[in-house]
Amino acid sequence: MATYDLTPRIGPNLDRHLVFPLLEFLQERQLYPDEQILKAKIELLNKTNMVDYAMDIHKSLYQTDDVPQDMVERRVEVVARLKALEDAAAPLVTFLQNPNAVQELRADKQYNLQMLNDRYQIGPDQIEALYQYAKFQFECGNYSGAADYLYQYRALCTNSERSLSALWGKLAAEILMQNWDIALEELNRLKEIIDSKSFSSPLNQVQSRIWLMHWSLFIFFNHDNGRTQIIDLFNQDKYLNAIQTSAPHLLRYLATAFIVNKRRRPQFKEFIKVIQQDQCSYKDPITEFLACVYVNYEFDGAQKKMKECEEVILNDPFLGKRVEEGNFSTVPLKDEFLENARLFIFETYCRIHQRIDMGVLFEKLNLNYEEGERWIVNLIRNSKLDAKIDSKTGTVIMEPNQPNVYEQLIDHTKALQGRTYKLVGQLLEHAQAQPAR
Repeated sequence: MATYDLTPRIGPNLDRHLVFPLLEFLQERQLYPDEQILKAKIELLNKTNMVDYAMDIHKSLYQTDDVPQDMVERRVEVVARLKALEDAAAPLVTFLQNPNAVQELRADKQYNLQMLNDRYQIGPDQIEALYQYAKFQFECGNYSGAADYLYQYRALCTNSERSLSALWGKLAAEILMQNWDIALEELNRLKEIIDSKSFSSPLNQVQSRIWLMHWSLFIFFNHDNGRTQIIDLFNQDKYLNAIQTSAPHLLRYLATAFIVNKRRRPQFKEFIKVIQQDQCSYKDPITEFLACVYVNYEFDGAQKKMKECEEVILNDPFLGKRVEEGNFSTVPLKDEFLENARLFIFETYCRIHQRIDMGVLFEKLNLNYEEGERWIVNLIRNSKLDAKIDSKTGTVIMEPNQPNVYEQLIDHTKALQGRTYKLVGQLLEHAQAQPAR
């Protein structure tokens, strides 16, 4: 299923350190030959300071204990550079490690800079050295140290561009350490800056949003509330527009979130329109499944796509997260996806048929008769569908459901209110963007 692997599309939108977890996953799933994965790792490592790791990969790839001389020389350079940066940042690091001294800092950055210069002879050069030292630590793979120093640097930095760069670095470090709660906080902080910052070009702002969404995949598919929050982010107009124009492959993750998240149905109808519009620019089994069920009403096609979706999920680094339970390994999202996918097929199929042969229905749901009968009884009992089972004929009979005019009026009014709110927001934004006359 390497056909549906999105790593070649996702990788260019990530920091190179964030690509390593993806390569590890692909190697574990054996989607590509080991040699190809190891060569990709070395190519990435050559642009970092993780020389020891690169040496280990080289030994594994070429089955040797020897390493190239250029790697040995590179290691000497890295160690020397690290020592030089450590010495340059030492005065400020020493200050930050002193709890009593740190208590002198205030929320006012200008006061802090003046105080550090007057009392501790720490000036702009030492603050810049801290940034360079933190960045070098990150490139060496010391993500914990880098996150701490970048946090402290941002508390002192007065350069907005450099502060933004430090925030990207801290977000990457927290992701790599799998500190999902902290990473989510940094992600929201970064989003706020991207949405409010004045960029030199609108394209730069769009690109920043695309990077943010790619980085967010690590968080949203590991954080407890991630599947709800990915919809909150990706489904915003500005972010959805960025997806449609520059990163349509991200529709896979938004589609998956909608399928496994039952509480997001009001936005789901609008998302189906997006799937329908973007079928030419991007499609995979997950988006095609939704198109089969809600656009084409092609239930045999949906059944086939369901099987393909299972493989896509298992081989996707974000969707295929495994959980060890004793001697067994499971993929929780796969089970949730298939359960809800069956529900989608059942609901849609029932709404366009009055009498349904259970054998035919269970075939479309990929269930045997006994499993299907038990599943459908529980579903009718717990759902709002007005249906009953005729055991003699082996059919499900749907009761006619006449639309309530009052409810239709309320739905249309809500939709009109939402469109009006969006229109007013766009007019205000346009007015604020006009130069003062």
